[in-house]
Amino acid sequence: MLRYGSGDIGAFEILYARQKGPLYRYLLRHVRDEAAASDLFQEVWSKVIAARTRYEARAKFSTFLFHIAHHCTIDHHRRRLTAPLQAAADEEAAAPSEPEVPEHQRPDRLAEISEQRSALLAALAALPIEQREAFLLREEGGLGVEDIARITGVGVETAKSRLRYAVRRLREALTETPTAARRDAQPRALPERVPARAV
Repeated sequence: MLRYGSGDIGAFEILYARQKGPLYRYLLRHVRDEAAASDLFQEVWSKVIAARTRYEARAKFSTFLFHIAHHCTIDHHRRRLTAPLQAAADEEAAAPSEPEVPEHQRPDRLAEISEQRSALLAALAALPIEQREAFLLREEGGLGVEDIARITGVGVETAKSRLRYAVRRLREALTETPTAARRDAQPRALPERVPARAV
């Protein structure tokens, strides 16, 4: 980023190529709307470009980038809350579309992947926003606990707790108990037939 700030466009291209995927996934999973995620993606990079001459290397570039993304998503949620109720209801009802999977994969594998993806997205959406954000910053942004704490403005122990609770809740939501699976898979035994009484 320092090289980009001094005029090296190639340095920006390297940063963009390295961070565009994790940043977009973070935003998409956070706001759960492709159009809003795309708008926020552009907004974040615009702010990075605007700050290129003021950038100071106090932390990793990814920390700086996701700090901006964090504030942009907070602003997005605030704007959404002030929008008319119907618009908010429509946005909540819109589910992110799943990326297309290549045709050469087997149909049974496609179904399995789709089920897992849907279960993960549903479990992620059910997390409290603070836990979801900590998890996404860790998984999509590749950030450490200290960076997550710095970005979200909380203590390191609070960030650790949010991350730990998020992982625990996701595990609980995504794992099926083996006994319940076996019980549901086995047919129930029919009662034995009682012989008719002789009259």
